[in-house]
Amino acid sequence: MSGVLRVIIGIVVLLVGASMVYKTPWYLGILGRVYWAERNFGSGGTRTFYKLMGVGVSIIGMIVIADLWEQIIGGFIINIFTP
Repeated sequence: MSGVLRVIIGIVVLLVGASMVYKTPWYLGILGRVYWAERNFGSGGTRTFYKLMGVGVSIIGMIVIADLWEQIIGGFIINIFTP
């Protein structure tokens, strides 16, 4: 993948993650409640879940922008399967 396309995709993913943190009620209205989060995180668990998911998506966007995907994921997989 070319560098420019990688950066554009990474920025889009980063912005989607940031919007999940900033506009949590909008995502809650569209996607609905996550009953697992409500049960395990308590009251407001779905909002917390969407915010945590947004932070995770933002981190993935930064990894894509910095072109560290292979190093991080590849290193993780190698460590799992190496005795």
